[in-house]
Amino acid sequence: MTYGSEGWATLRKHEQKLHTAEMKMLRWAGGVTRLDKVRNEYVRGSFKVAPIAEKVKEGRLRWYGHVMRRDDSHPVKTMLDINSTQRPRGRGRPPATWWYTVERDLKTQNIPLLTTQDRLAWRKRTRRPDPK
Repeated sequence: MTYGSEGWATLRKHEQKLHTAEMKMLRWAGGVTRLDKVRNEYVRGSFKVAPIAEKVKEGRLRWYGHVMRRDDSHPVKTMLDINSTQRPRGRGRPPATWWYTVERDLKTQNIPLLTTQDRLAWRKRTRRPDPK
């Protein structure tokens, strides 16, 4: 389900659809139906898996850190620099972009940009392991 999710600009509705599909799969694998009235937290806890939205965020930040450690002349890094420049806004709500999503992820997890250069520190700050 998360193939290629490093490049997604996820919205709340996308995360909700991923969560719904994940819970359907977990319930099916556990043999639990909605009629059994078992809460999602209990189903997820029995499989000991992290929420899929967190795993998508982890993959996106891992890829971002990988790109930021590349040379400045690397094509992907130059494209990120081009896309991060400010353009004049039109009317209405600005579209959700990958760059905006990464900035939001960094802000919610309180991660400074300079951490990307230290691979071990970046991995510690961005990794979301499955619960024990």
